Amino acid sequence: MNTIQPDHDGTNLRIGIVQARFSNEIGSAMLKVCTDKLAALGVHTDDITVATVPGALEVPLVLQNMAATQQYDALIAIGAVIRGETYHFELVANESGAGVTRVGLDYNIPIANAILTTENDEQAHARIEEKAADAAIVAVECANLVNLLLEEQLDDEA
Repeated sequence: MNTIQPDHDGTNLRIGIVQARFSNEIGSAMLKVCTDKLAALGVHTDDITVATVPGALEVPLVLQNMAATQQYDALIAIGAVIRGETYHFELVANESGAGVTRVGLDYNIPIANAILTTENDEQAHARIEEKAADAAIVAVECANLVNLLLEEQLDDEA
């Protein structure tokens, strides 16, 4: 049995981040935690690109455009969708999540989805640290895994 071990070395990885500005206090705090964690994993600050968009529904479009450049090893989606009194919460949560997933599959690029979907501000604030740090770890680990698998595929074809 061949087991591939997780690799959390972010050295030489390029990471793109898209942050939704709606609920900006939460998104900005998440961005800080995420970029700090990426740096702790060895990702150089010059290898991190951050784009902001108005809200979670706009995140997939910018992720798609970043993925299309083929300049990134992984992408991260950051933001918060907090339940209100209307059905809009479900629409935004479902469509942004589906869009993020679709971009990753269409472009074969790992995307860590750290768009929080919570009932209230308190729940969102309670999840900032863990979710943002986890997104950095997921991006680095999955980038390294996909890069390794692509290298193995090229070696097999040679």
